[in-house]
Amino acid sequence: MVADTVGEAVASPAELAGLLDRHDYLCDDGLATACFLALRMGRPLFLEGEAGVGKTELAKTLARVLRAPLIRLQCYEGLDASQALYDWDFPRQILHLRAAEAAGTADVARLEGELYDRRFLIARPLLRALETSPSVLLVDELDRADDEFEAFLLEILSDFTITVPELGTIRAERPPVVVVTSNRTREVHDALKRRCLYHWLEHPTFEREVAIIRRRLPDATGHLAGQVADAARRLRGGGLLKPPGVAETLDWTEALLALGARDLDPDTAAVTLGAVLKYREDQERGGTLLGGG
Repeated sequence: MVADTVGEAVASPAELAGLLDRHDYLCDDGLATACFLALRMGRPLFLEGEAGVGKTELAKTLARVLRAPLIRLQCYEGLDASQALYDWDFPRQILHLRAAEAAGTADVARLEGELYDRRFLIARPLLRALETSPSVLLVDELDRADDEFEAFLLEILSDFTITVPELGTIRAERPPVVVVTSNRTREVHDALKRRCLYHWLEHPTFEREVAIIRRRLPDATGHLAGQVADAARRLRGGGLLKPPGVAETLDWTEALLALGARDLDPDTAAVTLGAVLKYREDQERGGTLLGGG
């Protein structure tokens, strides 16, 4: 299966969920439907939810399902278009100039034109995604970027074209599959949401989290996985600064397995909380929630 045919090749959300399952990503009906529709309609999928609930992992798994490269743009404050789009390779341009001078090139106009040849253009993630077909473009944690960068994305997510003044317009032969994620540290503007299909990712149910743990960490018994999932559920309801996501739950289970633990008793939980809670205040509160403090 390749990305340009997945819309036709996958007949239903349930079939897509099955494909994701084969790559160890267990999703519920809502997420499978949103993902299926994004593929079928050729629209970006905008995922919001707390950190660690599986937004980024979905994009990675989708790339494996589609057998397409994952191109990731990690957003941060101060990210600008040149860092996300393209840049000119100035060192190579200077070397080209020196080589031309050494060869006695007299045609200055031609030399200037050569400096802005495609071979001197460094493709950053957005341009690379447009030029790679098929591909999965992950715009990760968009809420960390500035408003200006978010506005810059609008044209790309609508038309999948980029204009390089010296070269002209570059259009994707086949638009990439796009997954945009946000931890909702700030509100993303409606203009961007209108261009996407939206899905809010909740923490998994107890049963699903146990299944995820056992799928990712086969050495974990059902008993231990259940204890960890139940403890994670209690921590999430405890008003912590940073409630644990699925990623932390897996880390916790892996830490317990590394210690040879068969049960998650209060003493074991107390000495392994660093795998799941990353604030001192949360660890103090977490110990109380789990009956160890």
